[in-house]
Amino acid sequence: MKFLYKILLSTLVLGVISCTDVIEVEVPEGPIRLTIEASLDWEKGTAGNQQTILLSTSTPYFDSQRNSAVTGATVQVTNNNSRTVFTFTDQNDGSYTTNSFVPVIGNSYTLEVLYEGERYTATETMFAVSDFSSITQSKEDGEDDEALEVNVSFEDPADIENYYFLRFQSRNDQLPELFYVKDEFVDGNEVTFYYEKIEDEGENIKEFEPGDTVDIALLGISEDYHNYLRLLVEQFESAGDAFSATPVALVGNCINTDNPDNTPYGYFRVSEKVERSFTFE
Repeated sequence: MKFLYKILLSTLVLGVISCTDVIEVEVPEGPIRLTIEASLDWEKGTAGNQQTILLSTSTPYFDSQRNSAVTGATVQVTNNNSRTVFTFTDQNDGSYTTNSFVPVIGNSYTLEVLYEGERYTATETMFAVSDFSSITQSKEDGEDDEALEVNVSFEDPADIENYYFLRFQSRNDQLPELFYVKDEFVDGNEVTFYYEKIEDEGENIKEFEPGDTVDIALLGISEDYHNYLRLLVEQFESAGDAFSATPVALVGNCINTDNPDNTPYGYFRVSEKVERSFTFE
């Protein structure tokens, strides 16, 4: 009987194993496209001559290849007002640098990238930004009156349509907190924003504590970049929401003049910037 029981048990196990099939699901992959990270930010109080542009290619989601740096491209930026051309040198690691860039508020700049026989261009105007008028900490403005928050204020110039990009980067976190700002309802007034972290054990988020440091950047941007940021932030914040729209690849201001169907990813931005670091007490 024991021998018969073992035979029956073995047959059952083999039957279960034989019914297991490996199902291979083909995940659709989009075309490989050039990705342009061209943020030429002029920090107040500096010459702004040292600038870097990063080029890479998009990669499939499940691709184990991490290095997609683009080398061998030709990169230049032209000041459309003075016709001065700034050449960016290939560093053979996906970065292209210059030490001669001249930032001028209100001037228009055009990026040109030549890569694999195709020409990519984008044009932006450099916008000014106000300095911070104050950076403080409190527990008064946020959702949790027991949690520390950092408050930043700046004066918006009157009678000028302004757009801002505000970024908070806690040194304890990998991802920053991004804000896109339009002065439609605050024109000519002092503007204040706060950044607070609500503790969430499931998401491994901890409140700010004394000694924590936050790096803060404020940039003057164009209306087009403001709208691009709005879509980017909305997609990021709705990720994982069952009722959110399906995320799509965002198209920036860069175009392919030789092959319009081969649109690149990324954005070309020229901005004045102020940066500060704040440590909680």
